[in-house]
This record gives sequence, structure tokens and C-alpha cells, in this order.
Amino acid sequence: MKMLRILLVFSILASSLLSPAFAQFPATGSSQPKALPGTAGDQSPKGSAKITGSIVDSASSKAIEFVSIALYDKANKAIDGTVADEKGKFTLNKLAAGDYKVLISFIGYTNKTIDNIKLSKGQEVDLGTITLGSNTKTLNEVTVTGQAALIEEKVDRLVYNAEKDITAKGGDATDILRKVPLLTVDLDGNVSLRGSQNIRVLINNKPSTIIANSVADALKQIPADQIKSVEVITSPSAKYDAEGSGGIINIITKKNSLQGLNLNIDAGVGNRGSMLALNGGYRKGKAGFTIGGFGRGMYNTITKTSLEQTSTVENVTTTTRQTGDGSSHGLFGNYNLGFDYDIAKNQSLTAGVKYGVRNFSNQQDLVTRLMKTGSTDALSARNVAADNLSGTVDVNVDYLHTFKPQQEWSVSTLYSRNDLTNDFDADIFREKELTSRQRNLNKSINQEFTFQSDYQTPIKKNQMLEFGGKGIFREVKSKYSFLIAEPTGDFRPETDQPAGDLTYHQNIAAAYSSYTYTTKKRYTLKGGLRYEHTFIDASTNEGMVGVGNYGVLVPSVNASKTFKGTTIKLGYNRRIQRPGLQQLNPNFNSANPQNITIGNPELRPELTNNYELGLSKNIKKTYVNATFFGRFTNNAISQVRQPSDTLPGAIVTTYENIGKQHAYGANIFANIAATSKINFGVFANVFYTKLTGQTLGQNGLSQEIYNDGVNVSGGIFSQATFGNGWGAQAFGFMQGQQIQLQGKQGGFGFYTIGVKKEFANKKASLGLAAENFMSKRFKMHTELTSLQFNQVNDVYLYNRGFRLTFTYKIGKMTMDAPKRKAKSVNNDDVKSEGGQQQGGGGQGGGGNTPR
Repeated sequence: MKMLRILLVFSILASSLLSPAFAQFPATGSSQPKALPGTAGDQSPKGSAKITGSIVDSASSKAIEFVSIALYDKANKAIDGTVADEKGKFTLNKLAAGDYKVLISFIGYTNKTIDNIKLSKGQEVDLGTITLGSNTKTLNEVTVTGQAALIEEKVDRLVYNAEKDITAKGGDATDILRKVPLLTVDLDGNVSLRGSQNIRVLINNKPSTIIANSVADALKQIPADQIKSVEVITSPSAKYDAEGSGGIINIITKKNSLQGLNLNIDAGVGNRGSMLALNGGYRKGKAGFTIGGFGRGMYNTITKTSLEQTSTVENVTTTTRQTGDGSSHGLFGNYNLGFDYDIAKNQSLTAGVKYGVRNFSNQQDLVTRLMKTGSTDALSARNVAADNLSGTVDVNVDYLHTFKPQQEWSVSTLYSRNDLTNDFDADIFREKELTSRQRNLNKSINQEFTFQSDYQTPIKKNQMLEFGGKGIFREVKSKYSFLIAEPTGDFRPETDQPAGDLTYHQNIAAAYSSYTYTTKKRYTLKGGLRYEHTFIDASTNEGMVGVGNYGVLVPSVNASKTFKGTTIKLGYNRRIQRPGLQQLNPNFNSANPQNITIGNPELRPELTNNYELGLSKNIKKTYVNATFFGRFTNNAISQVRQPSDTLPGAIVTTYENIGKQHAYGANIFANIAATSKINFGVFANVFYTKLTGQTLGQNGLSQEIYNDGVNVSGGIFSQATFGNGWGAQAFGFMQGQQIQLQGKQGGFGFYTIGVKKEFANKKASLGLAAENFMSKRFKMHTELTSLQFNQVNDVYLYNRGFRLTFTYKIGKMTMDAPKRKAKSVNNDDVKSEGGQQQGGGGQGGGGNTPR
């Protein structure tokens, strides 16, 4: 029977290749979300009646926070649900007339049912004070209905609840972000939102220098099964930093508010990677401690490349043909120590230390043939070993004072430092003999200190006022050198590419104010202003860099209206995008001498205006959301490629403020609750983009270039749960070609399927997941062109993977009503570049991103 059940699961998923969207009434938490409209849990009647009450402990007579309240009709069918607030009070409103009963439940207490509640039209029933008695024997939470909603829509963001993703075990954050509507993650882990990589990535509302160098590399350090949810903020309010023209991604990790001692063990092994994680916590009374560690190893990661390009310099044409065989491996670690303390009933203090480590190595063997006009062919081989190493420390201390519900004042501090090493060694062969050796050394340090204070207060019952200030103090240093080996084997500096350094001080002063107003007819308006002034002091070994101070005023407006099951949202915001150090760093990165990158330390920030219109509708058990947007960027930071004047056949990539980027498009997704245990979904992203910029023409004069086209991506997903702890999930995604200023990059596909079995009252689980198992490899085809060069680049990625995962929980826990913890620093103000592996060029050179 078990084998038949497994076969049934796979047959359902193979036919749908779809992912989850279940709904549940939460048992804990500080908000009161309802079941996702259109799912099986969304069965709430519509009317004008109301039920209220308050929950207290029978022994202490103190209010119990965040108790689950579920409403059932006379047929014993779950109708609606909510949770009690900080004072134990709850309200169930918009109820139709009828006969009901209420089930009240909370971990550590005996369930209570109140029967025979009769409601007439417009009637308000007050259940008064309801007492719950302690039940030390019952430690399992009562499940009201279904599971947590996979996708939730809020006023300014979309929330993807990743903790229900059973295929995530053993993976990293990129495996989760691939499944989030609105986001696109390529096979190197580079993330874009609505086609833009100009985004900010936060972890628990906080920035980290772990993100600063490369979003793609940083996401590999975050274990997928420790992610609770992912928030995609497409229209940030004035409270958020002005950086990130595309929007903000906030990754929320799992937290623990239990009393007692616990330890969770997670392990996984696969053909391309393995992981081990230990996470524990101890809480007694007002104080709590957490400690955790995660390690992940990557191996058997193979890449093959094929490059053909033609360039013309001074009427001499050079054709380059290159093949590459590469492999990479890495060790990633993430360790944390946390502390929280309730100073008083309305005051709390939190502190934490996090350390992240990345040890990534890439080996690539390149064979290059140069065919130059009037010369014989030149054949060479190059073996490149690149190291990308980093160690990141984050230390935070945060204080929160709550005066009354929704009125609070917070003070937050953060110190962050990232030490980065990005080196490569190259052995050069001709006729199979070693002729020379090259070495590029690049050490960087990025450190910053942030202080911020925020205050919010309600005005009457339908208005909210928020204001605050923030200071960020950053220092980035990048030291680089290029060496060549003597016949004796000793290295000496290369005179054509001398050593140098970049020192970059960036200080930011910011202040904001935001106001929210909601009418009785369910109109909501949220507007705000934010001003940021940036002070820059930058220099290289050649002297000061001409990047002046600048200020920017950033307005934002969000409005929404709900009627007859339909919600309409309008949004406008202005964003700034500061250049990152990978774009500023003047290090000459020639790991692949046919594809060279060099930064421009004189880049200025770009400004973007964003407009969006969102529509969401409930159609029986289907929830549909469509968002239409426009994005207009001037002074855009664009990649510019041109042939090298000194290296035959080489293409040099740098960055300039020469572009304009206009994009118009739509994001559509739908969730279908087929049954209470099987859900399907589909999403699609379509937008037209138009890019303009400048490059050098045939006579060395500046020439305007132009490119446009349509970008399409989409996916389908499904999840099913069965009896006896069995569950299964599948996901498929396809990315079409992507338009670039000087060409286009080909698309790719990705899919995964998994099954999980839970044991021993959910204390243990065993899972099996497979990705891209029906194909040996994926091909990414890129074509770049200009008046001076043409390039065709194919990258073959061998991503077929299988992994077995295991989880076990140790410790006996009781639940204490969770307190609101201090808010923390939220830096989201700088541009980070995703790791790129174009052509046959290995990693190397780069540096940290000043934020």
C-alpha cells in the first residue's frame, strides 16, 4: 500500500508539475492573517454580525496573547478564524446570520468550545472573559484547518511562505527564491525582480555585508530549510532605504519562542552537495538564548563553455575560438548566537552575533585559438584556479518600547564587516609546454556601522503616523595587484598592469515620514517622503576620484480599495541605485584574457521612477492576481563592451552612466485549491524592455546604441498531502531570452520534485528530492554584437541532482506567550552585483560592494 501511495503521488505531480498554496488559521504570531482567498481555508461568510471576547489564564487571570480562535457552523465546518491580540482580545466580524460554535486553542492549555452561538443580521455577541486552564500533558498544537498559505498578498508586498516547501531540505536560498512569483533566478544564482537585478536583499529586515559582494554567492550560504518566508516588496514605503530601483527582497528565517531546551538536527546528502545543521535554543522566563550552525559542501559541479568572437581594431580583424572545461567546489558556513531579554512588560532588548564563511574554488581549463588577419593561427592553453573566500561578522543590539498597541519607539544598531579574498592563478601553455604563470591578488574589507531610530503612533482608529532617522557610516578598501612569474619561478609585478588600491568612504544621513489613512469604505492611502544625503570620499593610488556628494528626495504613494472580492492597488515610488564595488573596483580581472572586466570608480548613482497597478480577485476556489508596471531609469549604470587595444581578440567590459532603461510589463499568478489537501498554481512574468546607451564607434567616436525586446518567464507548481505523514511537491520554471544593451542572453529551464515522510509525531522526517533529473545538462546561449565585435557564447551547466534529507528534533518544550521583540536595523540602500560567469572566464578580481 505504501508503494502504491508513493506511485500515486508521483503520477499526480508528473502530470501537473505544479506547487503549494494551502491555508491555515495561525496559532501564534503578532498579526491576524486570514486564509488566503481562493484556497480551501477561505470559507468565511460575508455579513454584518460580529463576535468578540477576551482570553485569560484561569490560574493567574492574566491575558493570553495570540490564542487561536476558530469559528464553525452547525455542520461542524470551519468557517473563519483569527488570533487574539497582545491583550488577549479577539474579534470575528463580517459574519452572516446563523448558528455557530467557537473553538479556542493554544499550546499548553486545554481546548475550550463555546456552543450554541446564534447570530442575527447586524448583531454583536460579546462572549466576555473566557478562561483557559493549563494542560501540561498536551504539547501539540491543534490544527484548525489545512496548512499555512503559500502565497499571501499584503498592501505593499507579496509573501511566499517557504517553510512548507518539502523539497528545500539540503538546498540553499536560491532553491527557494526560484519559486517566488515576481522573481527570476538564473542558473548561476543571480536574482532579478521584474527583469531588474537592481534589488536589495535583506535577512530578517537587516542588511549584511555578506550580501554586499555578490547576491548569488551570499544566497548559497543561507540554508533553504531555515527560511520561514520571503517578502517581495515592489513598492517600498518611505520607511525603507531609497536604494534598490527594482524593489526589496526580505528573507525571514525561522525563530523560536518556546520555553525550555531544544535542539534540531538537519542533515542531507546528494550527488552534488551535502549539508549538516544544528540549531538549538534555551529560554527561561524573561531571557532566551539561541545558537546555531550550518555547513554545506558543494562538489561535482561541472561547467563546459564554447566561445567564438570576432573583433576589429585599426582595421585588423581577429577571430577567437575558445573551449573551456571547468569544475567548482565550495564550503559554506553560517553560525549565529542570539540573546533576548524582556526588560519590562512593554520593553525588550535583543542582541546577536552572526558569522558567515564562504570558501569557493573554481578550476577552469581553457584552450584558445587566435586567427588574426595576415598572421598564422596562435594556439594556447590556460589553466586557471580562482579562489573566492570571505568571512562576515554581523553584530546587532536593538531596543523596543511599546506604549500601547501600534504605538512604539525603537532604537537599532548594527556593525558589519566582510573580509574578502578574490584571487586567481593561471598557468599558460604553448605546444603543451608551460611558458608563463600569472597571478591576480585582490583583498577587500567592507565595514559599516548603522544607527537608526523609528517611532510610530496611531491617530484615532484609522490613521497611522511613522517617522524616523538613520545614519550609515561605511569604509571599503580594496587592494589589488597583477604578478607574472620569472624564469626562476618567483613572481614580480606586471608593469602593464600595476598594483593599486581603492579607498571608498560612504556616509549616509536619512530622515523619513509616512502617513496611512483608511476610510470606512475600505479605501487605504499610504504616502511618505524620505530624504537621503550621501557623502563620498573616494581615492585610488592615482589620486582622488571625482564622485561628489549628492542628495535625493524620494516620494512614495500606495493606495488600495477592496470591493466585492476584488482588490485594486496603485503605487508610485522613486528609487536610487548606488554603484557597487564590483562596478567601481579598478582591478583588471583577466582570469579569462578573452573576456576582461574592469570597474569604473567615477560612476554616479542612477534614479528610477516606478509605477504599478495591481488587481486581485477571488473566483470560487481560485485566487488570481495581476500586476501591471512601468519602470523608467535615467543615468543607468550599463555594461559596455569593446575590443582591447593591447590584447589581440580580447573584449573588455566596464561600466558607464550612459544608459536609459524603460520597461513595461505584467506579473500574473493564480492559486487553485483543488481540495483541502491538493493545490495547484501558475505564474508568468512578461515585460517589454527598451535600452539605450553609448559605445565607441569604428572611428573611436562615441555612438548611441539601442536594443529592445520582450522577456518572458513562468512556472507551474503543485503540492499534495496524504495520510500517515506523507507529502509530495513539484515545481517547474522556464526563463526565456533576456535582452541586454549589446545583445541577448538565452533562456533556461529548471524543475524539481520531492516526497517526504514524517515520523514520531513530527519529531523526525525523511525526504527525497530530485532536480533536472530528465536532462544531463542545460545550455545558456548568449549573443553580443556591436560595430567593432561579435560574440557567441555557450555555457553548459550539469545540474542533475538528487538528495536524501533527514531531520530530528530533540527536547521537551512548553509554550510561553511570545513577546514583541525589538526592531532591528534595515539597510537596503546599495546596489549589489550578482556573480557572473560569462564566457570561459573563471572567477577572480572582483571585490566588495560599498553600501
